[in-house]
Amino acid sequence: MRVGILGPLQVAGCAVGGARVRALLVRLALDPGRVVTTDRLIDDLWPGEAPAHPMAALQSLVSRARREAPGVISSHPAGYVLDVPPGEVDAWAFERLVRAGDVRRALALWRGPALADAADLPFATAPAARLEELRLTALATRIAADLTTTITTATAPATDPADDPAAGPAADPAGSADPAARGAGLVAELEGLVAAYPFREPFHALLMRALITQGRRAEALALFERIKAALAEELGVDPGPELREAHLEALRDAEPKSNLPARLTSFVGRSEDMSRLKGQLGRARLVTLVGPGGAGKTRLAVEVAAGLHVPDGVWLVELATATGVRAALEGALRTTDPVRALRGTAPLIVLDNCEHVIDEAATTARTLLSEVAGLRILATSREPLDIPGETLHHVLPLPEGKAAELFAERAAAARPDLRVEPEEAARICRELDGIPLAIELAAARLRTMPLSVLVRQLGDRLAFRGGRTSEPRHRTMRAVIDWSWNLLSDRERELLRGLTVFSGGATYEAISQVCGGDLDLLSSLVDKSLIAVSGDRYTMLETIRQYAAADLPELRQAHARYYTELAETADPHLRTGEQLKWLAVLDAEQGNLDAALRHSDDPLRLILPRFWPWIMRGRHREISEQAASVLRRVGDVPPPGRELAHGICRVLAGFAPTEAVLGSDHPAALNSWALAGVGTPADVVSITERQAARLRDHPDLWIRSAALLGAGIVRFEYGAVAGAEHLLEPAVDGFRTVGDRWGQWAGLFWLSLVAENRGDFATAVALAEEPERLATELSGLDTALGPMTFLIRVGQLKGRAGDHAGAARALERAWESAVRSEDRAILARVMHARAELARRTGDPDQAARLLEAALALDVEVSAQLRAYMNVELARVREPREPLRRALELMATCSDRTARATVLEGAAEHLEPEAAAELLGAARALRGIDESADPHVNELAARCRAALGEHGYRSASARGAAMPNPERYALRPLSSP
Repeated sequence: MRVGILGPLQVAGCAVGGARVRALLVRLALDPGRVVTTDRLIDDLWPGEAPAHPMAALQSLVSRARREAPGVISSHPAGYVLDVPPGEVDAWAFERLVRAGDVRRALALWRGPALADAADLPFATAPAARLEELRLTALATRIAADLTTTITTATAPATDPADDPAAGPAADPAGSADPAARGAGLVAELEGLVAAYPFREPFHALLMRALITQGRRAEALALFERIKAALAEELGVDPGPELREAHLEALRDAEPKSNLPARLTSFVGRSEDMSRLKGQLGRARLVTLVGPGGAGKTRLAVEVAAGLHVPDGVWLVELATATGVRAALEGALRTTDPVRALRGTAPLIVLDNCEHVIDEAATTARTLLSEVAGLRILATSREPLDIPGETLHHVLPLPEGKAAELFAERAAAARPDLRVEPEEAARICRELDGIPLAIELAAARLRTMPLSVLVRQLGDRLAFRGGRTSEPRHRTMRAVIDWSWNLLSDRERELLRGLTVFSGGATYEAISQVCGGDLDLLSSLVDKSLIAVSGDRYTMLETIRQYAAADLPELRQAHARYYTELAETADPHLRTGEQLKWLAVLDAEQGNLDAALRHSDDPLRLILPRFWPWIMRGRHREISEQAASVLRRVGDVPPPGRELAHGICRVLAGFAPTEAVLGSDHPAALNSWALAGVGTPADVVSITERQAARLRDHPDLWIRSAALLGAGIVRFEYGAVAGAEHLLEPAVDGFRTVGDRWGQWAGLFWLSLVAENRGDFATAVALAEEPERLATELSGLDTALGPMTFLIRVGQLKGRAGDHAGAARALERAWESAVRSEDRAILARVMHARAELARRTGDPDQAARLLEAALALDVEVSAQLRAYMNVELARVREPREPLRRALELMATCSDRTARATVLEGAAEHLEPEAAAELLGAARALRGIDESADPHVNELAARCRAALGEHGYRSASARGAAMPNPERYALRPLSSP
């Protein structure tokens, strides 16, 4: 506000002095933007006796005001104007906000008594009184709203405001998330107002209501008697309607009316649902909890209702065994006319289990809400009531952590002596779809069986039985689903059975093609909580799938044909710039593709388009397992037209490639034998290089690039490193041209390994950073080649290249990710990399501590990593034992570069001749003539200085010819 008169005068940016000047500005502010005549101003400012020269005095006063508050007063032939829009004078803004109903913002404008600087002048008396009356009315309105909020949102359990935006400050104007504290604050505020305004009835009525909410009914009644007597004695009047209504409220029963059952067990896992439901009931009059059977809708509704403070009563109307909704309602309310009984009150009714009487429940709810303005309804149903004003709250299965907590608590009740590990509880709950009833039924069985037996029984979850007093429809999970099944039409049952052929959900297109189900039927099954919509897919809980599953051979084959055709459609796009889009499609359909492969009458047809998605996602074990499974089904003789697919399956199962495979240019045939590791190293090198030569002029650039990639990888893997770059570089160029990110990633990754192998760490860093980006884009790569591994590798390479700061940043990111993942194997890898960096930056003690901690971790890591850690430890501690362990680990290892790294590390600690021999052996394993690694070259230079050039070359040649250099290196380490 530019001008404030609700309290001491304020003019924005100005310090106004002098009582008469301030009074002038207050007077003009009562009529902002309008001319106040000079006569009016003289009369108002000098009400007793005007000065000798009133016009001159007024002009002098205006001049002073203009100096102290520039730009505020304008002249007019008839008088003066406060040149400020009305909305920028707080008194005018206050009145406008009150009229608009925004009493909180209006009251926030007050700073003290209105027109305080003109309090002794007659012109201010009436406006100040009017503004004060308006303030008191607004204050009563604000307190009434706060009191209503306190009454309707009070809950017994504590909730976190972060769970629900409605629980934040904007929805809690009374200022406290704790209903008890909020109510106490209102009582204190009203007691002050009653003392200040002893005959103002609205404040007394509000104080009585606030006392009632605090359980202080006797004090409310005593307050009424005091104000009644005071009004009669001082004013000769009786209490007005507000006070009489508050008196009647105080005379009602002390406890809220309710027929809710008392709690028998703890309530676990639904705090967020309770918080959101509380917010929904504050905004809507009908909230329906929908969800599958056994999800806990009734228990959640009862817990929420029990936690609300509803003076006019909370009534549970159970419909599960009712013959009619009206009869159940009349029985719960003990009246033959529910509308008449409820009218004029604000109760909460819980309509429980509406689904089997859904039409009558909907009609009854609409009638009640229309006739009883203060009524709220909390309904539970497996499908919506579908009436105006309904807000849905989906009660989903419990998330894994909450489900495991529920299982552990119920298991402890059944077997107090039994300890269930969190991982085991989580696994059981995943099998049970997180359905609370299924979890409770399973936990109860621990009373009579070991945990291991229960785990084996999870496949028969539908038969798990509840206690003697359980309702028949909740006695088993089968009975729970029977309840829903019996409400379906024949066509709905047929479609639900058909949906069981899908695995992991399905799109509408897939369902319409395979099952022929129409959208209306699907929507009906969603409404009835038997299937759900997630993104663009329809999904089904495994428990419901088990119930509805049937032998549907024709549908199974239709399913297999659909997903085979989908894989074939996706296949060519995987080798283009649309790769990510189609990989995402295949990832989403992996469960269906696996099911199609299991059930198809022609599984070999599906093997071909699935080959490269498996490779691109790093699922090498899955490839060989699926190939072996298909071969067992089709036998040793390929069906006509399926020779290529049959041959690829044989290769992936470990057999030699057939001519159908060797001569094919099909994408699935490329490098399949190399990826499967079939044959001797010489055979693999020969086959891949012949293939690359044969396909050198192939018209398809992707085919040419893939052949080059396979040949380059094989060269590096089997020691012919020198020519690997000449194959990998054009392969990467080709993949870039066609837009294949996976091909680029693979080519650059192996080029980085080639550069690292020859000790060119700067080039290796540059080549490794781009694959990190591509791996993130692909996002579904096997975790062994995921982003954390790239960060570790980049950090190590930067450290070896001399970029210690860049290495530290990369390894810090890797450490943070590893800690979040709780993957102890990754933690060990990061600790090893950080130890190496600590040594390189001059902190050997820190390096030793990190390495000893990493080696002490009780975790499975590769022999290569354990050997590397021991080599690094030998550099900062006594070397003999760590080196011996590293060499023993490498004695039977097939990883040539790992063996070379360990031999180079051992050479650091041996006499010059033995060191030169190990350097020669390492160079032969790497397949290089000379290393670019500064550390290796420094060691070689020391050997040359001690042995001479001829002696060094001879020793190096002997080492290169050694069949088992690790055993040779162990001899000096074994001697005392």
